[in-house]
Amino acid sequence: MAAVHPALSPYVRSLVAYDVSFAGPGIHIGMPSTELTWVLPLDEPLGVAWEGEPGSRRVGWTSVSGLHTRPAAVEHGLRQRGIQLALTTEGARALWGVPAAALAGHLLELGDVAPDLADLPERLAGHRSAADALPEVERALLDALRRHRRPPQRPEVTRALALLTRGVPVAATAGDVGYSRRRLTTLVRDEAGVAPKTYQRLARFARSHALMRRAALSGEVSVATVAARAGYADQAHLAREWSEMAGCSPTEWVRREFPVVQATRGAEAAG
Repeated sequence: MAAVHPALSPYVRSLVAYDVSFAGPGIHIGMPSTELTWVLPLDEPLGVAWEGEPGSRRVGWTSVSGLHTRPAAVEHGLRQRGIQLALTTEGARALWGVPAAALAGHLLELGDVAPDLADLPERLAGHRSAADALPEVERALLDALRRHRRPPQRPEVTRALALLTRGVPVAATAGDVGYSRRRLTTLVRDEAGVAPKTYQRLARFARSHALMRRAALSGEVSVATVAARAGYADQAHLAREWSEMAGCSPTEWVRREFPVVQATRGAEAAG
């Protein structure tokens, strides 16, 4: 996990240079979250599709996904090197010049979203490693931030998203920011592309995903404990959400992804 430049910190949640070796070709699960995912592979174009929807497959030197409630199938060979970024909803507007709502549920290439950054893969091609390429990515992001002087996300929406992330009920969040529930739903949907309740589900799922990752690394996996700590009513509730959002149970995810987790120990690559 690389340090994020202070000017970018409201917009870039994480910046990861990854270099992962695998026993053989396979599929990595791209998990839903409250962040937008941006991947810049270095060795070969990246193939990504919504799981179970081969017609959605995109192959390219960049991959961008908006908020989504279903898993993505990310293809890998024997080795993957590249840079992965997690952007806040405000980051889409600040760095790409588009609201996150315009990207929700979509798998795209960077040129589709931000044509002014379409040459970034070429600029990264000469770097010996993903870590060496990080300064080039940072420069590109800072340049983009200066170019896209769009109106910022409304402060009340920013606060509402923060409250929803923490698990505050939708009605209480609306009251806190001074809106009716209907008005809040409109504002959140216009900014993030999902309703407040869905955003809250994504935040809870992301917490459970992070907890499962840490549990897998420690070798002490307790789905019941993860369910309680993530804010689910019970283990069955967590299982239903994982079935929809990950396409598998938490324990199946550990079995499928644990080699990836082991290989990225210390890098904390976002899944």
